[in-house]
Amino acid sequence: MYFCYILYSKSMDRFYIGHTGENPDERLRKHLSNHKGFTGRAKDWTIVYFETFPDKKAANKRELEIKSWKSKSKIKELISTSAG
Repeated sequence: MYFCYILYSKSMDRFYIGHTGENPDERLRKHLSNHKGFTGRAKDWTIVYFETFPDKKAANKRELEIKSWKSKSKIKELISTSAG
């Protein structure tokens, strides 16, 4: 099973979109660890959204689709529709 996920950092007011083949909570732990990458700049990332997929290709395709929106409001809309 694979996941496409969205993280949010309140301190940066930014979203991060990714995909993984591991449990999203475990992947979040890695994002929160000390490393030199975009997500290494903040320590308050939380998972705000995720979807499951049967294979890596489908999860990656969804990640790229969400990234192509380049719209914070559209991402917020996606997140809010899943909360209901």
